[in-house]
Amino acid sequence: MAADHEYSATTRSIMVAVRPFYVDDQSSPEDGQFVFAYRIRIENHGDETVQLRARHWRIIDGLGRLQEVRGAGVVGEQPVLAPGESFEYTSGAPLTTPSGIMGGSYQMESAGGETFEVQIPTFSLDSPHATHTIN
Repeated sequence: MAADHEYSATTRSIMVAVRPFYVDDQSSPEDGQFVFAYRIRIENHGDETVQLRARHWRIIDGLGRLQEVRGAGVVGEQPVLAPGESFEYTSGAPLTTPSGIMGGSYQMESAGGETFEVQIPTFSLDSPHATHTIN
């Protein structure tokens, strides 16, 4: 399970870094099931405490089909990040194609009650079974 690349984006001093993985032992290419995992690190480089309230994912498979996922928090938590703190978690996404892309946003709330969106960088999901084409 080797990491391909780390992607990162910063919004309002909140940095989100993503490292996607292909999970070979959970995938079944002959059955059209390709499982990907991703490790996310959220760092608060600002001077205010924030809480992650919700997530919004846009997952596009290799055929261009869009799936949107919305929900409260991440991995059952709504972490609070004081200045200088970070939070890491691992999650996953199954696809029916050997490649795809994901991206989205987190809804954060400041200690003062202001809500704002933080970008999750768009990242590529590539299995060894993907055929790479140059556009």
